[in-house]
Order: sequence, then structure tokens, then C-alpha cells
Amino acid sequence: MLLFALGFLQVILQPSTGQFPRVCANRQSLLSKECCPPWDGDGSPCGELSSRGSCENILLSQAPLGPQFPFSGVDDREEWPSVFYNRTCRCEGNFMGYNCGECKFGFSGLNCTERQVKTRRNIFQLTISEKNKFLAYLNLAKNIPSQDYVIAIGTYAQMNNGSNPMFRDINVYDLFVWMHYYASRDTLLGGSNVWRDIDFAHEAPGFLPWHRAFLLMWERQIQKITGDENFTIPYWDWRDAEDCGVCNDEYMGGRHPTNPNLLSPASIFFSWQVICTRSEEYNSQQALCSATSEGPIRRNPGNNDKSRTPRLPSSADVEFCLSLTQYESGPMDKMANYSFRNTLEGFADPQTAISNPSQSGLHNALHIYMNGSMSQVQGSANDPIFVLHHAFVDSIFERWLRRHRPMLEVYPAANAPIGHNRENYMVPFIPLYRNGEFFKPSRELGYDYAYLQEPALESFQDFLTPYLEQARQIWPWLVGAAVFGSVVTAVLTRHIRACWKKKGGTSSEIQPLLIESEDYNNITYQSNF
Repeated sequence: MLLFALGFLQVILQPSTGQFPRVCANRQSLLSKECCPPWDGDGSPCGELSSRGSCENILLSQAPLGPQFPFSGVDDREEWPSVFYNRTCRCEGNFMGYNCGECKFGFSGLNCTERQVKTRRNIFQLTISEKNKFLAYLNLAKNIPSQDYVIAIGTYAQMNNGSNPMFRDINVYDLFVWMHYYASRDTLLGGSNVWRDIDFAHEAPGFLPWHRAFLLMWERQIQKITGDENFTIPYWDWRDAEDCGVCNDEYMGGRHPTNPNLLSPASIFFSWQVICTRSEEYNSQQALCSATSEGPIRRNPGNNDKSRTPRLPSSADVEFCLSLTQYESGPMDKMANYSFRNTLEGFADPQTAISNPSQSGLHNALHIYMNGSMSQVQGSANDPIFVLHHAFVDSIFERWLRRHRPMLEVYPAANAPIGHNRENYMVPFIPLYRNGEFFKPSRELGYDYAYLQEPALESFQDFLTPYLEQARQIWPWLVGAAVFGSVVTAVLTRHIRACWKKKGGTSSEIQPLLIESEDYNNITYQSNF
């Protein structure tokens, strides 16, 4: 009944965040390379009459890229989104959206002036009704068409450079599956040739900011189609887990009684069909995923290759990862050593931080452990466990940001793999977001994690660590200043006493024994290093 009731809300949906805006997926927009739709509030492009934004040329980063992608002009995702559009809405203040019709993450209200911080909670701490509502929301997203976005089913060249648009409708959940596929797909080079060493969402600095933005957009889309503005994505804390605690019919689907690779018929996810899982087929046809159904969700948790992923990640793995002070290092890809990003992503050993792509740790370990749809990068978002998993990965990223308090400049500005420099726009999002915009604490983006709000010793240590590190770095200066101050104080005291003796001192009979209250209130206590 809840599912059917929620369905009526689709008629009042507002614009949301995704891939190709429906209003720009046409011949005129592609040929003019302009995507500046009108805002319904005043009918002007980008809400310009209401000072929400204006139609502007896209400013692309000119910073050099790393050597991982040795081509130019062969992939529609290069210098995103300039192959399709070179003019889009640039929103002012706290406005956001492809037509500046929304508020930035963390703001609400008619004029987007109201700050808000919502809390993501552990899925096992939801009440039964909250958990059932979450599952119903997922199922609704799988069965309701996206009102604002369509997907591309052909490359720009296959569209005859915009003269023959090739787009199709898609449901809300699969829109995000397709976006994850599109960001990580191989480059089609013609004939049967492809380039596999390319990924705009993984294996490089943008991995964490990209998925942070992805989850925020997914979360907002659920809020819109349900009308539940307080909805937040739950997370699954998998530290030290002995098995898949959410792999049962009460939560994300149990095991099929006769086929261990499929979900239980009692799960609402049993009937779900996956998309974008046949990468080799697409490559051989030099085609994009068209989002047609490709069979049921596959999952066989724990029956994975133990030589690659012997166990689920431990608390010790996470703590070691958090201790790493460098966000990125070396080649800034999956071969990076002592990189927090590469260790959390799972290409570096969670006990040494040395790159070892033959093993899968932390984030990658969960994907391999699920042994099914989750285990193939391009189609991994088909399994709804994906959002629970990545919400917890994002919380670890958040803990690192709070512990080390990096400046934006810590995120690489240049020489990262294609699409991953700080000022590069994230593929394939429209409206446009730069990687660096999501390299900031979650509370600035309007959300927090329940377990990070608890007044535990761990949280206090995370707060204290950067200050202790700063004190350690300046300790020699503090000691030197203290010694110098002591010498100066001694010299001044001796000099003052000598002066008093020359003047005969002050009569003890007229010296006040206590400071009057008015004088006491006027005293200022200062401490200078």
C-alpha cells in the first residue's frame, strides 16, 4: 500500500540531479551545445530574472593530466561535458540544479537560506517501520520513471555529432546504476579496440569525492520521489563482521534455497533486473549500455576467491587507514603507496599501505566478498547493498577529514589521471560539480553520521589529533620562546627593582593591601607565546 501511495507523488516532482537533462536531450540543444533550461519560477533561463543564475560558457581546467590515458579527442567524457555542451547554467549563492531551481546540499527554504544537517544512521538501528520504509523507497525508485533525466544510448559520433540524438527513458534507481557504469566504462577506440585503463570514478583521487556526490544526489532523488525530505541513506558498519549481516529477507535479501547465486524469492529484490553488466559485449559492439534488462541480481556472499579477499575488513584495518596523513601520493592511481585514498579504496594493503592490486582490502573487499553483481565495477550499483556499503566508506572518509583537517590544496590540482584533478568536472553529472567541491566535511554538505556524533573517546581523539600534531611541530619554538621570555622577565624585574631603590620605594603605609573591585574588573589577562 505504501508503494502505491508513493507512486502518486511523481506528478509533483521538481527537477533533480543526474545525467542528461531531458529538456537538453534534443537536436537543437546538442547542435548549439547549450543546456540552459528555464526555471519554472519565472520562466527565464537559469532563473536569471530572479537572480538565481545565468547561462555561461563552461570554464574547463587547463591543468596537466597524468600519463595513464595517452589519447585525446577519442572519448566523449574528456573535458566533460564540452563534447555535448559548452554553455550551462551557473548558479548564484546557494542555488543549484541544471536550471538553478534547487538548493545546494545543506540548504533549504524558498531562497535556499536555511542551513540543515541530517543524520545518516546504522541500518540495524532503524525501527522496523523505518527499515520497511527504506526498502519501499528503494522499490519505488526501481519502478518509477525519471521525470527529468534520460540516458545516452550512443556516443556523440554515433549521434552524428548531435544531429541524431540517441537517448532513452530510465527508472530512477537505474539512472544511478547507469551513471556509475558510464563513469567507469572502457574507452571505445573503433573496430574491436578499447582502452581499459580509464575510470572517472575509481582508482584515483576523485574516488571518494565522486561517490560522496553520487550518494548525495541519490539521497535527494529519493527525497523527491517520496516527498520525505528527512530521508537519509542508512549505512552498514561491516567492521569485524563474520558474514553478511544484511543478506537476509528482513533487510537486503537472503540466499535462494536452490540456487546460492540468486536472492530469496521472499525478498522484494528477487524480481529486480540488472543493467549494464555485459561490458565485453558492449566493447565488441563498440556500443554503450542501453539499460535493457540483463537478468536478476546475483549474490553469493562469502563464496569468493579467498586468496584475493580472505575476510571482511577489521576495525584495525580502518584505524590504520585513518592514521595515514597523505590523501594521495606518487602516480595517484591504484599503484600509489601510503595513500589514504588508495588504501581505503582497497588497492593498497590495509596493514602497510603498500600497493598490492592482486589483493582487495577495505572498500574493494566488500565488493569481492559479495561474489556477484557487486563484484563487477561497472554494474556494481545494481545491488542495493551498494548504497549501504558506500555510505559507510564515506563515513570513513569523513573521519579522516575531521582527524587531519586538510586544506583544499591537499587534493591534487594537476597530474592526476584523466578526470581526477581538483578542478575537473565529475563525469557524468549535470549540473556540473568539480572534484574539489566535495573534499570538505560532510556537515558543510548538510549531513552527518550517527556514530560520529557520539561522545566517545574515539571521537575526542579524532578531534585532538590535529592539534597535537601541530603542537609537536612547533614545540621547539615554544620551548625557545619560553626560555627567551624567562630571560627577558628576569632582566626587567631586576631593572625595575633597581629603579625603585633609587627613588626610595613606596611607603608601606599607603600601599593598598587588596585591589579595589573597579581596578580588578579593568585588568586584562594575556598569554603570548
